[in-house]
Amino acid sequence: MIPDRIPPFDVLVIGGGIAALCAAIAAREAGARVLLLEQAPRWQRGGNTRHSRNFRVAHASPTPFSPGRYTEDEYLAELAQAANGRFDATLARLLVHRSAELPGWLAGQGVPFQMAGDSALPPSRRTVFCFGGGMVMLNILYARAERLGVDVRYATSAAAIRLEGAHLRTLEVQDIWGRQPVQPRAVIVCSGGYQADPNRLRPYWGEAADRFIIRGVPQVRGEILFDLLDQGAAPVGEPGACHLVAVDARAPPVDGGIVTRVLGIPAGIVVDRTARRFADEAADLGQNRYSAWGRKVAECPGQAAHLLLDATAEAVVRPPLLTPLHATTIGGLAAAAGLDPAALAATVAAFNAAIPAGATHTEGITPAKTRWARPILTPPFAAIPIRPGITFTCHGVKVDNTARVVMADGQAAANLFAAGMIMAPNILGTSYLAGAAVTIGAVFGRIAGAEAARYARG
Repeated sequence: MIPDRIPPFDVLVIGGGIAALCAAIAAREAGARVLLLEQAPRWQRGGNTRHSRNFRVAHASPTPFSPGRYTEDEYLAELAQAANGRFDATLARLLVHRSAELPGWLAGQGVPFQMAGDSALPPSRRTVFCFGGGMVMLNILYARAERLGVDVRYATSAAAIRLEGAHLRTLEVQDIWGRQPVQPRAVIVCSGGYQADPNRLRPYWGEAADRFIIRGVPQVRGEILFDLLDQGAAPVGEPGACHLVAVDARAPPVDGGIVTRVLGIPAGIVVDRTARRFADEAADLGQNRYSAWGRKVAECPGQAAHLLLDATAEAVVRPPLLTPLHATTIGGLAAAAGLDPAALAATVAAFNAAIPAGATHTEGITPAKTRWARPILTPPFAAIPIRPGITFTCHGVKVDNTARVVMADGQAAANLFAAGMIMAPNILGTSYLAGAAVTIGAVFGRIAGAEAARYARG
């Protein structure tokens, strides 16, 4: 891009994931001229959508992509439970109702889906799986946006946003040549939270934040979010709250995605760096078990733990991306994992002795293992090092049912909209529901795009 050569446009979209793409496409289909700014380089485009694979969709009857039925009332009830009632019920119902449109709309853009019953993935009546995962969906939507005439700029960001009351007046487009001021008619912010910035997490998590592995891209650092909050946008969620998942400690420090998640925790035991157990490994078996263990490990000394399995347990666990540590003895495994051999041997012996004959639970030890307890006896023994991986933060801006940003005085901004994880706490609070993030991005991206185009075109 040559300085001062940005062509005329009506709607500016800030971001590069599912929310931004749905917003850009919806605005363009409504007749607006659209400029999309993706802060990442082209090869790293897409935000956390790069690592997604499914989204949660209501349907009253079986579809080609989902067996059974998943009613709007059931969906809404699960959202309410996940958010502990701390959510905007109007926005949640809007999300649930509009989710039913997504498979058809995305398929119309060219996105393929996994067919129900093809055995490639476990059947789910709650979620629809993208064929090939998030990257395939992203590539198709980027190509679709560009065919429609959306002007996509990579390695380009927005800065110096200026609000006057509830109206966005100016901002600057930042690229490798510098900054250029623009006066957009409408802006849609889809830039996420601040999970990639330990400095913003440290006031709440202390030094532990420095040991979080960033599961997504490194560009999501919260500059726009905090700029808007500083200028009077109403906050939602909780500062510092975040979605943490148990991931392999050997994963890349950024952009590792879903494949680094540690599976099989209920099949074994988890010890901290003192080689002692600290939680019931089988207490969390639902869809949120990964995030439950992310927080538990985050509260461990040094934010480090190990999952231990014997050969029998390892045989029933899905093979991880990275090969576990192995040894023929517990002492040898401790040495390989950097744990105290005597302490680990004592932990394993106490655990084995606490399982009554023929039982699948422990008695007489703390913490107990309430289900799936079986002695760790069969070599070779395996260990997987664990650290907390951060997916997103649960702190954003309030929006209304047209996806307009709401100011602290309760007034909705005239020409400033938000979609995706920057506004997801309106619905999820500080929690999460599997498959909901992509749905929130797509549903509110479409709403924001249509409303922004309507405003921009008068």
